[in-house]
Amino acid sequence: MRRRVALTLAFGTLVAGLTGCGSGSDDSDTPGTSAQKIVVYSARDKKVTDFVVDQFVAKYPEYKGKVEVLNMGAQEVLERTRAEKANPQGSVWWGGTQQGLSAGAGDGLLEAWQPSFAAQMDARYKDPQGRWFGEILLPEVIMYNNKAIPADQAPKDWDDLIDPRWKDKIIIRDVAASGTMRSIYASMIQRLSKDGSNPQPGYDWLRKLDANTVDYAANPTDLYVKMSREQGVLSAWNLQDILLQAEQSKMPFGYVMPASGAPVLVDGVAAIKGGNTEGAKAFIEFLFDSGLRANLAKDFFQIPAVPISEQPQWLANLNLKPMDVDWDVIAKNETQWINHWNAEIKNKG
Repeated sequence: MRRRVALTLAFGTLVAGLTGCGSGSDDSDTPGTSAQKIVVYSARDKKVTDFVVDQFVAKYPEYKGKVEVLNMGAQEVLERTRAEKANPQGSVWWGGTQQGLSAGAGDGLLEAWQPSFAAQMDARYKDPQGRWFGEILLPEVIMYNNKAIPADQAPKDWDDLIDPRWKDKIIIRDVAASGTMRSIYASMIQRLSKDGSNPQPGYDWLRKLDANTVDYAANPTDLYVKMSREQGVLSAWNLQDILLQAEQSKMPFGYVMPASGAPVLVDGVAAIKGGNTEGAKAFIEFLFDSGLRANLAKDFFQIPAVPISEQPQWLANLNLKPMDVDWDVIAKNETQWINHWNAEIKNKG
């Protein structure tokens, strides 16, 4: 009798174990079933990252509480990912310039793959080996405090920023740590030296801009606060963040599309090699969901790198005028140019 009970219990345990194994294998086809933590290094505005993560978790509840976003400058993402190459801590690099992502790819930091949306994307907006993909296009424009400066008195082009009338009126996001500012400053140099061989005219221009700059903000939030308090009333920044701050945070910000054109950055996303690759791919695929892209364009002023069927009114009426920028020349020279600016020009104008 005792032996029969023992056999019955053993059989019950075996059945339960097999049942458990069966349910696990049934779930294995669901993305992220054994969801591991996804660490996202992002240069995106926090409002955007919070919204996207909430939508992602709603679609993939197995990732609830398992997506950590660290917001930082685009250049800081590159430097952090480089420093962690031997022991990667991040999974997704979300928000970075074309030249920054290309540098990361060249350093062997990014995973090569072909997501489902890749075929829809213009070849100019993605790495040919599939190591990074452009998510949005970011025009860089002139930003101003529209309570302090009437629209008809705001600068109309880049060269207006070096007019002595704006001395101590300009505040700039600290350049070295910001992919946006590095691109703007490099564009100012390259427009005066098409092949990049003689950066001196650009350096001279930036020295005059430095003379008009009252402060260099430590991060975007610092820039917004100081601009709203009129510690500086002019800046150069990306269009999306200006519109976000004006519309969603009611900041007193306006923008000018420069008469000579705006540098338009390809701002992208990549899976970090050695991170949570499965989670990174699921997250990046979700970023290119057609419904999400439409919502981000409508509510977060994004210009998607993959076209959407219906443009929101603000985008249809944008009248974007791209500057003629050679990003290959900038990619070769940006580090040298920005290091020179940091050492020889900043706070010396």
